Amino acid sequence: MPGGRLTQQDRQRIAAGLADGLSYAEIARRLDRSASTISREIGRNGGPGDYRPQHAQRATARRARRGRPAPARAARPPGGGPMEEEIIQLAVRSGMSRMTARVHVDLLLSEDGRRTAAELTRRLGVSPASVSVAVNFLVQHGFVRRERDPRRRRDVYVVDDEAWYHSIEVSARQTLQVAQAAMAAAETLGPDEPAGRRLSKGGRFLERVVLDMQDSADRWRALLG
Repeated sequence: MPGGRLTQQDRQRIAAGLADGLSYAEIARRLDRSASTISREIGRNGGPGDYRPQHAQRATARRARRGRPAPARAARPPGGGPMEEEIIQLAVRSGMSRMTARVHVDLLLSEDGRRTAAELTRRLGVSPASVSVAVNFLVQHGFVRRERDPRRRRDVYVVDDEAWYHSIEVSARQTLQVAQAAMAAAETLGPDEPAGRRLSKGGRFLERVVLDMQDSADRWRALLG
């Protein structure tokens, strides 16, 4: 691995990798650096939710002028570990951003499946804005539901047993819309045209798969009860 300090361009590529939900190991591979270098760089400059390349560059320059080591990152609250990281990596590989996966896993592993935005912000050591983006995605895709605490006038985010069913339901509905759009486009282009035949076949395939998936989810929903 090459030595030397990270450059401004390196830090911009780190930020882009985080935004794309890449793992530390993948970012390190793309920069031809060690994973520990990337982890240390992100940890001392705001964490994955608050990493800013310009700020990191300035902070590194200030530390170099002072001649002091970087301040240690605040200890993460209990609950993390290899198992949690493995689940996060699986979610990231499936297409979820790392920040969203961290919020989802923290909710899944909580004792009662409930957290406020403030609790998530404190536990994960990230900004309220990062948590807001993550929970909005999770709510929209059926992984989490939002409840209102009338006494404290704040939202509570909840993962319960039915969340698995609702996430499949949302995904199926979205895929069915794609299937219907494909079949409509096939009719417009003409069923005898090559593109029309291709879209028609794809649309019918997706439609049947989605309907079967919905039937299966309904049939086995009792397992969540």
